[in-house]
Amino acid sequence: MKALILEHISSFDRNPAPLKLTDIPIPSPGKGEILVKISACAVCHTELDEIEGRTPPPFFPIVPGHQVVGQVVERGPDVPSHPPGARVGIAWIYSACGTCDYCIAGYENLCPEFRATGRDAHGGYAEYMVVHHDFAHDIPDTFTDQEAAPLLCAGAIGYRSLRLAGIKDGDNLGLTGFGASGHLVLKMVRHQFPRTNVFVFARGDQEKAFARELGAVWAGDAEEQSPEKLHSIIDTTPVWKPVVEALKNLRPGGRLVVNAIRKEEHDKNQLLALDYPIHLWMEKEIKSVANVTRRDVREFLDIAATLSLKPETEEYYFEDANRALCELKQRRIRGAKVLCMSDSQK
Repeated sequence: MKALILEHISSFDRNPAPLKLTDIPIPSPGKGEILVKISACAVCHTELDEIEGRTPPPFFPIVPGHQVVGQVVERGPDVPSHPPGARVGIAWIYSACGTCDYCIAGYENLCPEFRATGRDAHGGYAEYMVVHHDFAHDIPDTFTDQEAAPLLCAGAIGYRSLRLAGIKDGDNLGLTGFGASGHLVLKMVRHQFPRTNVFVFARGDQEKAFARELGAVWAGDAEEQSPEKLHSIIDTTPVWKPVVEALKNLRPGGRLVVNAIRKEEHDKNQLLALDYPIHLWMEKEIKSVANVTRRDVREFLDIAATLSLKPETEEYYFEDANRALCELKQRRIRGAKVLCMSDSQK
C-alpha cells in the first residue's frame, strides 16, 4: 500500500518535505482489531510536533496521522462489531490500558500507557491501518468523510477544552489562535451558549475576518486588550506569547485552558514577561488539556451531528501532505486541512 512515512526527526526550515511517499505492506488485523481502508485524514499541528521532535515517535519509520476516516474491510478474531463496510473514525487515542486508576475513573487520556495514533502506532497517512475495535468510532451519516475527519481531533479536543473552560451561557469566552480547533469551538459555542460573546485573538487578517464571519463579536491581535474582561480563554496556538498575553485579559477568577500537546521553544523567553499582579493574581488559573478520551470523541460526534456542526475544510491530494504541513507551519489556515486518499474524493 502507499504510505507517507517519517524516517527521522526533521526541520521544515531545512527540509520542507519531511514525509516520504513509499510502499509498505498492508497490515493484518490481530485479535480484536479491524483493518480500515482510509478515505480521508485531517492534518494536525501535532504532526509538526512529531516531525520536529517536540513529541517524537518511539520508533522510525512511522506513518503519522490521527484524524482518520475509512471503511472496515477485514476483522481479526474476537471482533463483535464493525462489520466489513462499516464507516469508522480513528482519533488521537489509539489505546489505553483500561485497568489503571485513571482509566477506571474515566481519565484514560492520562493513562501511563496511553498510545497515540500516528505517533506510537502507525496512523492515517496511508491507504490502510489497523486499530482495536474498541478505539474505532462510528461516523454519523450526516457527515462526508472529509467533514468527519477534523471532528476526530480538532473537534473532540475543542469539546474537551470547552468543558474544562467551565463557561456558563452569557460568560465571555476568548479564543487565542483560530485554526481547525478554534473555529469548531466558536461554532459549538454559538449553538450551546447563544448568549456568550466570543473574542478571538489571531495573527492574520484572514483569520480575524473568518472569526467575525462565524460570529465572533471582536477579533484582534494577541497583544491587544480585549474590549471586556473574559471569564475563560482557550489557547490553541503552538507558541508561548499568546499564553502570557491571554492572562492579562482574564477577569478575576478566570481560567486559561491551554489546548496543545506541546509548545514550540523559539519564544519561550516570553514567559519572562509574566508579571504576577497583572497576569496571575486575583485567583486566575491555568489548566492544560492532555489528549482526549473515547468519551470526548463520541460525545462530540453526537453533538456535531445533532447541531449539523460541520467544519470548514481545505482539501489536498494525499501526495500533497508535505505542502499541507508546510502551509500549517506557516499558519496559512482557514478551517481544517484534510488529505483525500483518492482523486475521486478530492
